[in-house]
Amino acid sequence: GRVVNYTITQTVIKTSFRMTYSDVNEMLAGNPEKIEQFKPIMDSVSAMAELHKILEDMRERRGALNFDTSEARILVNDKGMPVDIVVRERGTAERMIESFMLAANECVAEHFAKAKLPFIYRIHEEPKAEKLQRFMDYASIFGIQIKGTANKMDQLDLQDFMARVQGKPGAEVMNMMLLRSMQQARYSEHNHGHYGLAAEYYTHFTSPIRRYPDLLVHRMIREYTQVTDEKIEHFRNVIPELATSSSTLERRAIDAERVVEAMKKAEYMEEYVGQEFDGVVASVVKFGMFIELPNTIEGLVHITTLPEFYNYNERTLTLQGEKSGKVFRVGQQIKIKLTRADKETGDIDFEYIPSDYDVIEKVKKSRQDRSGKDKRRPKSDNHKDHKKDHKSNKQRNHKSSKSSSKKTGKKPFYKEVAKKKTRKAKK
Repeated sequence: GRVVNYTITQTVIKTSFRMTYSDVNEMLAGNPEKIEQFKPIMDSVSAMAELHKILEDMRERRGALNFDTSEARILVNDKGMPVDIVVRERGTAERMIESFMLAANECVAEHFAKAKLPFIYRIHEEPKAEKLQRFMDYASIFGIQIKGTANKMDQLDLQDFMARVQGKPGAEVMNMMLLRSMQQARYSEHNHGHYGLAAEYYTHFTSPIRRYPDLLVHRMIREYTQVTDEKIEHFRNVIPELATSSSTLERRAIDAERVVEAMKKAEYMEEYVGQEFDGVVASVVKFGMFIELPNTIEGLVHITTLPEFYNYNERTLTLQGEKSGKVFRVGQQIKIKLTRADKETGDIDFEYIPSDYDVIEKVKKSRQDRSGKDKRRPKSDNHKDHKKDHKSNKQRNHKSSKSSSKKTGKKPFYKEVAKKKTRKAKK
């Protein structure tokens, strides 16, 4: 899967067939109609699929992380109203094109890095130790140990972790949590490599019609056909600001996309208010938990709507009922009812419904450790236990004083005091 030869030059693309990802996936799956329709290029498509597998294996060997999370595909009618929401499928065709784009991006980045010319790179720095440690602590709760330390984590160790959780309940949530512990990729005039791809050189080159940094790279390729001191100085001055602004605007675009997606999802769910669904706990926070449905729609079960008081454990990311012991944790299945969907705000609210999915764990009693800190029990419960203990101690002491009085034949001291006061009053 290593590039042994390449040429960077201006070319013209000649399109032989207009095809969709579905067409290619069906061809590779053996659909006779699609194979006949695109017969002249069938051998080429098969070779492309084989090359994709080679490139994919190469990236896996070097430690590239594959965060294959679910994406929503919102289907709308001619009036823009959402009629269905499905999970976007990524077949061989989609992944094949991605493999070729990654190879091209890496090749161009390496070429200009070694030429020591001013250039714009797409970088992904190593994860911060604090976030990675939090994720490692969380993974250990499920009995999954990750090799390495928070200060130095090799991609192959994270790759091993992802392979071990694959196919298990909550695997997708765990992958999402790992993704959130990573730093955000950004544009820079300095090459720091790409941690997620385990690539030493990386840039965005393949999409100049939809991304400005790619367009900038194409402009620089043309300009650098004849390198001059003036051009070098120009790009050295403008690239830092362009990289920063491109990173900022990218975040704005992603945020805008999320807002629109949330609005469309809420609009779609409006007609299902009052219906019950099976979902998965996607995240747990102080004010409740976010539940994800199989079609990627996510809503909130607010803590105030739960039938009892729930304690939030930040370390384990769980909510536990103070009386029942019911526990809600990330990746757990849950039954909920849709109570509200607001298309203007994009908010979706769920209500928890007791079911066979519920997990009950013993609420551990409070204990004082050697440092004197209270552990594992709310203060209200400690207070109740203390009152009970105090009451039982009083009863035991009262009984013991009575029994001791009977044994010795003496009257209790307070009766003697009362008798003396009575005598004085009579006098």
